[in-house]
Amino acid sequence: MANKRSAIKRMRQIKKRTVRNSAAKTAVKTAFRRAESAIAAKSKDAQPLVRNAASVMDKAVERGLLHRNNAARKKSRLLKKYNLAFKK
Repeated sequence: MANKRSAIKRMRQIKKRTVRNSAAKTAVKTAFRRAESAIAAKSKDAQPLVRNAASVMDKAVERGLLHRNNAARKKSRLLKKYNLAFKK
């Protein structure tokens, strides 16, 4: 356990940030899964869900929660699935 005042404050900050960051990471995973399932079902809602997933990933990159290459890879795979499912 931290003894110094500054260390105690850092522990409080870390707790808050951990909760915020884990919620944001969960939002990324949820958006990705929803988009994938809509693509698999060939739903009409697939396009907005794919756009939303890409947007959520971009915001996570801006906040430093995802590496930019990781987000780019996920978006690329998602768009590839979308294009295979809906483009003729």
